[in-house]
This record gives sequence, C-alpha cells and structure tokens, in this order.
Amino acid sequence: MSELLTVVLPVFIIVAFGYAAAWRGLFSETAVDMLMKFAQGFAIPCLLFNAISTLELSTGFRMDLLGSFYIGASCGFAVGTFGARFLFRRSWEDSVAIGFCGLFSNSVMLGLPITERAYGADALTSNFAIVSFHAPFCYAVGITAMEFVRARGGPLRELPGKVLRAMFSNALIIAIALGFAVNVTGTPVPGVLREALTMMAVGGIPAALFGLGGVLFRYRPEGDLRVIAFITSVSLFLHPAITYGLAQVFDLSRGPLRSAVITSAMAPGINAYLFASMYGSAKRVAASSVLLGTALTVLTATFWLTVLP
Repeated sequence: MSELLTVVLPVFIIVAFGYAAAWRGLFSETAVDMLMKFAQGFAIPCLLFNAISTLELSTGFRMDLLGSFYIGASCGFAVGTFGARFLFRRSWEDSVAIGFCGLFSNSVMLGLPITERAYGADALTSNFAIVSFHAPFCYAVGITAMEFVRARGGPLRELPGKVLRAMFSNALIIAIALGFAVNVTGTPVPGVLREALTMMAVGGIPAALFGLGGVLFRYRPEGDLRVIAFITSVSLFLHPAITYGLAQVFDLSRGPLRSAVITSAMAPGINAYLFASMYGSAKRVAASSVLLGTALTVLTATFWLTVLP
C-alpha cells in the first residue's frame, strides 16, 4: 500500500496545487485553458513522439495480449456510452465523451510505475506494447463515434473524411504517427532537436495535471455524482475484469497477463478530459472521473495485485 501511495499521491499533490491556485484566484480560467492547450497541443505530443520513435517495436507485440486489453477497453467504451445515454439520459455527444472515460485508462502515469514497483522493470515490455497503440486506438474509436453522432441526419459518405480530418488535426495522433514513421524507417533525429523535444516533453504531464486541478475547480461534480460513479466503476472494475477473463481464454502467460490487467485497471487518464474538452461535451464528468478514479486506484489496484499470480 505504501508503494502505491508514493505513485498516486504526487499526482494528487500537483492536481491540488492547480485547484488551490484557481480557488484562490491566482490562476484565471483563461490561464487554465491556455495551460491545457499547451499541454495537449505541444508538450504531450513531444513526449509521445520521443517515446514511440525510440520504442523497440519487435519486442512484446502479441495478439493475445493486445486482444485481451483492447477488447476489454472497447467493452468499457460501449457500456459507458450506452449507459450514459439510456440510464442517465445524456445527449449522444455527452454519452460518447463519457464512454471515452471507460475506454482510456491511465496507462502511462499510473500503469507503468505500478507495474514496475510490483514486478520490476523487466516486466514492462508488455506495458510498452499496449501503450504504443493506446492513444491511436482510443482516439480512432472516440473520434469515429463522436463524428458519427454529430453527423446523424447527414450523408454517411462524408463520415470517413470527417473522421480522418479530425484525427489528423489532433496533435497527439500526428505525434504518434510521426514517431512510428521515424521508428520504422530508422530516420535519425538530430541530437539538438531530440534535446529540445525532451525539454518540451518534461513539462507535459505536470502542466496537464496542474491544469486539471484548475478545471476541477470550474467543473465540480454537483448533479453528476451517479454518472461519475458509474463510469468510474466501468473503468476500474469492468475493463480489468473482461481483460482478465479474456486472458484466461487466450491462455496468456503470467508476465503479459499482469501487464494487461494492471494497465486496464487504471483510472481514466487525463486524455479523457482532453477528449471531452476537444468536443465541449461532458467536461465536468470527465474531469471528476479522472480525479475520483485516480483516488480509488489506490484501493482497486491493490485488489487486482492480490488477484494476479
């Protein structure tokens, strides 16, 4: 428990700083929006490009591993979306944004350190395989669904073009695509440029977390507690339970099983809020689900660690 607290509490401390700064009027709403734009549009894309361009793609890529994790994630998205629509009567746009919270687990800030602390650095190969597809897969699913519901009543032939334009106007997707291109082709990145990208990347996660604190002050969970509890349950219990069950069906070996289940059991990542913010839908639910889910991860991650071999 103490090891998990050392992973999760620093995240909360940064979020709390952002909340306190917004609460005391030291950081305006405009400043919060600009900070999130910097994190989403510049710093985090640099982080993703650096990570993917240097990733060993030939190690750890297994269909049983990826299938277990991403089928579970897709089920979380479907249950979250249709539950929000038919149980809580949210608009289709809000429902897709809420479903995205059940799809996008915090695979980097929580999944990697918890797996490493529990099983050692050598256990991270399967985590990196999952992470390399995480943002492209989740954004492809989320953007396709959102553009579909926004285009209802219009000609479906225009949908593929809208989805592609939306995806490739997203800095995160562009950074991932460029990272894969550099990795696969072996194109060298000049050392000076790599250092500059690294300097940008270092500030990405702290800036996003601090900005999230300011967002949480603005979007308090009044009136949304049932929806937040619902999507948090989907993220922390349904997704890992499906992943664990599929891993048994696929007879996944112990190391990949641990990585798949621990990663799927993480709280909604900050990208859940970034996605909601991108479309202006269910931002309060997304931001609060990230906060509540991260807090509960201290307990739920301990549960899943006891279940795993």
